[in-house]
Amino acid sequence: MNLIDKLEKQERLNFEEALKLYDLDLFTLAHYANKIREEKFGKKTYFNINRHINPTNICKDVCQFCAYSASRKNPNQYTLSHEEILNIVKNSSRNGIKEVHIVSAHNPHTGLKWYMDVFKKIRENHPEIHIKALTAAEIHFLSTEYNLSYEEVINMMIENGIDSMPGGGAEIFDEKVRKRICGGKVTSAQWLEIHKLWHEKGRKSNATMLFGHIESRENRIDHMFRLRDLQDITGGFNAFIPLVFQTENNYLKVKEALTGQEILKTYAIARIVLDNIPNIKAYWATSTVKLALIAQEFGANDVDGTIEKESIQSAAGANSRNGIAQKEFVELIKNSGYIPVERDSIYNELKVW
Repeated sequence: MNLIDKLEKQERLNFEEALKLYDLDLFTLAHYANKIREEKFGKKTYFNINRHINPTNICKDVCQFCAYSASRKNPNQYTLSHEEILNIVKNSSRNGIKEVHIVSAHNPHTGLKWYMDVFKKIRENHPEIHIKALTAAEIHFLSTEYNLSYEEVINMMIENGIDSMPGGGAEIFDEKVRKRICGGKVTSAQWLEIHKLWHEKGRKSNATMLFGHIESRENRIDHMFRLRDLQDITGGFNAFIPLVFQTENNYLKVKEALTGQEILKTYAIARIVLDNIPNIKAYWATSTVKLALIAQEFGANDVDGTIEKESIQSAAGANSRNGIAQKEFVELIKNSGYIPVERDSIYNELKVW
């Protein structure tokens, strides 16, 4: 059976077939990815009302791709106090946020208790807000720093009010590339193990892939297949988020950013390959809003959220520092021919425009 026949029948692809998807023209890929997307979601495009908080940029690790860490090119070190974080959440709650998304650097000075106490305070003061926090990379850092098992850290997260895990820290799973771009950080196997443990607690998480740096197309397909394999076992991933690499202020010195065509092909391939992960998110902070909306025709069904303030991608050149207003989000989605649907963090529909 040839590749097109398998796409017509929506049969699961093997590695070689998945890689050959990149050889198809853009509109053929769009056709098959969009067909799957519309069967699942029709013309609905999801977003949420959320607030990103990045509590500290002081980092023990030295990742070549990162523009956020203060230990490198960014001389402006900061660590927010609990009071500052709680004030941010309080002010954002007045704006109707449903989720607070907390990820940051691997700061050896703040401490495990510092993290857990702030999550507990947010939960006590704002029981209505979903807390999405601590990437697998941060969990690995806390585990090694405090000589705890992953499960012990995860249990503490749940006890202190964390509802779901973000998908950060995955970068690219290929070990050779990983050694070059983020050596010393959580390994691919450890990242997958941590998410597996989280899923076994009955909790949901997201998964990311950083692409457009020094990885190959084969590396991207390998990354997707490892996620697909784990999802077959646990079913715990809510969404897959291909993160477009930002080229400024890092040590990889990638001269040319990916073309829009390559980005859209990767979204479409993700929709086709990841037949068991329901949502494909075009995270506008890394892809630009316009491309995220175009990506809705290439298999994506989500554009993330209002964010309010974003520090990690914007440090690398993304135009995302101040987020997008809810009203603007709704109009942008409508003007693209889609139905805006506000969702919660685990994809329950809250409001349809």
